[in-house]
Amino acid sequence: MPSDASVHHHALPPVFALATGSGRGAIAIMRVSGAGSDHILRTLAGQLPAPRRTSFRKIWRNAAQQEDHLDDAVVVWSPGPNSYTGEDSFELHLHAGPAIISATADALVAAGARPAEPGEFTRRAFMHGRVDLTEAEGIADLIEAETEAQRKQALAQADGALGALYKNWANRLRGVLAQQEALIDFPDEELPPEVENALLGEIATLNTEIRHHLADGERGERIRRGLVFSIVGPPNAGKSSLLNLLAERDAAIVSPIAGTTRDTIEIATILAGVKVSFVDTAGLRETNDPIEAEGVRRAMFHVEHSDFVLQLFPSDQPYPEPLPQALLVCNKTDLMLPPATLDSHPVLGISLQTGDGVPELRKTLEREALKLTQGSGPPPLTRARHRAAAEAASASLEAALSMDWPEMRGEELRLAMRALGRLTGEVGVEDILDTIFGQFCIGK
Repeated sequence: MPSDASVHHHALPPVFALATGSGRGAIAIMRVSGAGSDHILRTLAGQLPAPRRTSFRKIWRNAAQQEDHLDDAVVVWSPGPNSYTGEDSFELHLHAGPAIISATADALVAAGARPAEPGEFTRRAFMHGRVDLTEAEGIADLIEAETEAQRKQALAQADGALGALYKNWANRLRGVLAQQEALIDFPDEELPPEVENALLGEIATLNTEIRHHLADGERGERIRRGLVFSIVGPPNAGKSSLLNLLAERDAAIVSPIAGTTRDTIEIATILAGVKVSFVDTAGLRETNDPIEAEGVRRAMFHVEHSDFVLQLFPSDQPYPEPLPQALLVCNKTDLMLPPATLDSHPVLGISLQTGDGVPELRKTLEREALKLTQGSGPPPLTRARHRAAAEAASASLEAALSMDWPEMRGEELRLAMRALGRLTGEVGVEDILDTIFGQFCIGK
C-alpha cells in the first residue's frame, strides 16, 4: 500500500460522475464519493439504506420536503473505508433519460457535490491506500482493453500481480538495508565474514531478478499498445491488396499504376487475441518524384521501427535483397512458382488472386504475434515508467555490489529502495499522478 509520504488521509469534498455512458438507455449509474456523502444521500433519498445492499428509493431534490420527485432508483450505500475509494460513497441506478441525469446532477450540486475530474475516483482509491499505482494503471488498461490479451494482462495487473512482485523486492531490499545499517552502526563488532557475504549474495540475487524482469522482450508493453506489422516491397507487389485482405475491407486503393501508395496506410485488426496494426507502405524503388521519395523514406522508417516486417515481392519480377528479420512472401504464384529460399531465407508463396497460401500466411502471422507477446515467468512490465524505475533500481544495486565502504553501499541501497517505491507509488510520484489519472474516463 502507498506510504504516508504519498497518501493523504484528510477528508476530501464529495464529487459525482456518471459511471455509465451518456444518452438514452435502460440504466444510468451516478456515482458519488467523499466526505458528506451520507448527508447528500439523505437529502435525495431520505434515510440511509443498509450498507452494501441494494435498496429501491424515490429520488427527490429534497426528500425531507418531498420536493421535486426526480426518479425511482436503486440505491447502494458504501460507507468508508470499505468502498472503492476508501471514502463514504453511494450509487444511484437511475433510468437513463438525459433529463433525469441532468436533473439529478443539478440536485447533487445543490446538495454540495461537484463534478469529478477524469480518474478522480481511482485517484482517491490510491490516496486512501485501496490500490497501489500499478493496480490503478491496470484498472485504466482494463477499461481501454480491446483484445483478449489486453484484458487478461490488465486484469492481472489490476488484481495486484505486478504490484506484489515489486513489493516483494522492496521488502527483501528493506531487510538487506537493515543488515547493512547494522554493519555501519557496529563497525567494531567481530561479525563473521559470512554475514557480509550473505548480504552481498542477496543484493546480487535481487539484481538478477530485476534484470530478468527487464529482459522480457517488451512483451507487456507490446500487448498494451498493440503490435505493428509493416508490409514492404516494390511497387505492384500486391501490398495494398494484402492489407485489404487482412483488414477484410477496402482500406487501401488498389491500382495497376505503380506508385499509387505514397504515404503509409494503417489498419488495426486482431490476430490470435493480440491487437496488430498492419501498415501498408510506399513501393520501394529509386524515384525522382519528391513525394514518392518521401513515401519510400517513411517505408524504411517502418522497417526499422516495426515489431515485425512482412517483405512482399511478386514472382514475375527480379527478386529483392532480403531485409533483416523480415518474413519473405512471394505473391502471384499463380503466374510463376516462387523460390523455396532467397539468400538462405525461407520464402512463403501466396496468390492474392486465387487465395492460395493465404491461410498459411495468416497462421504464420498469428504465430509471430503470439511469439512477440507470450512468455513465462513474472508479470511483464507494461509501461515505460515501470522500465525506467526498474532500470534505476538495478543500476543502484550494481553500484552497491561494487562498493567497499559500508556507508556508500548503504546509500546505493537506499536509492534502489526509492526506485522500487516509485513503481507502486510509495515515494516520489506526485509529479506523475496527473498524467496517470488523466488517462481515465470521468466516473472511474
